[in-house]
Amino acid sequence: MAASILRWSFIFMTVSMMVHTYIVLSRTIWIARDEVTEDVFLRMRCAKLTDNFFSRSASKIDLKSISESVRELMSCPQKVNVTQRERYRLELKACCNASGDMILTQENTRLGQKIIYETNRKKTRLVDKSVFDMLPESIPWRNESKFRRCSVVGNGGILKNSSCGAQIDSADFIIRMNLAPINNSVDVGVKTNLITINPSQIRVGYPNLIKSPEPLAQRVSAYGNAPLLLSAFAYTFCTELSFQVNRALRPLRPEQKVVFFNPEYLLQLDRYWKQHRGLKEIRLTTGLMLASVGLELCDEVDLYGFWPFGVDLLQRPLSHHYYDNKGPSKRMHAMPKEFLQLLQMHSQGAIRMHLGACQ
Repeated sequence: MAASILRWSFIFMTVSMMVHTYIVLSRTIWIARDEVTEDVFLRMRCAKLTDNFFSRSASKIDLKSISESVRELMSCPQKVNVTQRERYRLELKACCNASGDMILTQENTRLGQKIIYETNRKKTRLVDKSVFDMLPESIPWRNESKFRRCSVVGNGGILKNSSCGAQIDSADFIIRMNLAPINNSVDVGVKTNLITINPSQIRVGYPNLIKSPEPLAQRVSAYGNAPLLLSAFAYTFCTELSFQVNRALRPLRPEQKVVFFNPEYLLQLDRYWKQHRGLKEIRLTTGLMLASVGLELCDEVDLYGFWPFGVDLLQRPLSHHYYDNKGPSKRMHAMPKEFLQLLQMHSQGAIRMHLGACQ
């Protein structure tokens, strides 16, 4: 009797342990399956969002739809795709060569040469001694073969209250545009290695530059000794304005160089984006030009403030710039089309776009 009881007790314990083991294993399998399912679902969702942006037409952008889609895309894990990044870099190097030809220098420009204007190929400017003496001997960052990480800072209103300043300033090379103010360091940072000036800003904001250069000298001093880059040979009206900046600032800011975009570089860059990448607009924005420079000069490129819409990702109203609400020329530029090109590059892992608050 006792032996029978012991035998049945042993059988009962064995069966109980088997059942318990089965339940534990089943739960583990289902938990693992749920985790895998969530991961697969997320990757599928992110892939679908990417495909949608590749097929989206910039002429049919619905603000609510694109804000929601971009917000979702920004939550997707982003991995650097070295293959895609190097493909863009090699394409830009082959067509345009920012490291050697982005600005006019005494190395790539001869005394007596005729500079052909970017937008009017029938117009030229002779490089006489006065022009040649304005040019730097070489590109200011020539000794740097390639920067590890670069911040290209656009001026979009989405930078307001972003707290991106420290993240921007942590990069090795920081590019800013169009004399954008940096008095709100929490959002936009202060470090600057290159800044552009639109000649139109000089015509409107500093009409008496030759007689009174101090206001401009004071303004550009905020950027330290970062070179000041102007498109002197985009249009004929730009030339004398750009030369005035050089003459006015040279005695007051001798360490801060005034340099000029090479019109041949800009022409080739224009052809790259329009003929090779299918972009349709009269003229590239400064933002796309400088993002292209970053792609060629830097291992990693982070874009900030590149958002051309009047609402943020949560549909809240935005000013056009983080410092004012003056919009661009819609006749000259197609900013939504440029944005979609850059967003596609972000989704490919070639660049990183920052469109929300920084951590």
